[in-house]
Amino acid sequence: MAKQKCLSVYYSRRGNNYVSGSIVNLPVGNTELIAKKIQGLTGSDLFQIETVNQYPEDYTETTEVSKDELRQNARPELTATVADMDSYEVIYLGYPNWWGTMPMAVFTFLESYDFSGKTIVPYCTHEGSGLGSSERDIKKLCPTTKVLSGLAIKGSTVGRADNDVANWLKKHDLI
Repeated sequence: MAKQKCLSVYYSRRGNNYVSGSIVNLPVGNTELIAKKIQGLTGSDLFQIETVNQYPEDYTETTEVSKDELRQNARPELTATVADMDSYEVIYLGYPNWWGTMPMAVFTFLESYDFSGKTIVPYCTHEGSGLGSSERDIKKLCPTTKVLSGLAIKGSTVGRADNDVANWLKKHDLI
């Protein structure tokens, strides 16, 4: 699979984030850092999922908004689309774990394209929740897509995750 055309798609939150029991200000979100590591290792193109309506700057307020979105099964509107999704065979899909799954913006993204015959390679950043139900949710949203086993990276360790990311990609024969 290493020779296939790949896209590294991610949703990431910069600014106020929960890291190792404290709220800290991240200039670059944890998931974005991992997406760029994957891009560097695989040569994939890069696409950031962004919502039209921004989340509050305050971390706690954002968690409440995201909890409401999950309860309502919301599909936030996205700012952009992938120009030529049909040309990609492998999609690296990154997101933080929010309330046991992906942010609802990632659900919007997955429902916006036909992933039939493609491979989705999920990964998430978290502070203790792992992948949650996100792999199962991706399979449910994309039933005609091959979904490989994901990688969960604790947000506070993304700076030291190079070997974990590379080993995971090698395990799936992606590099």
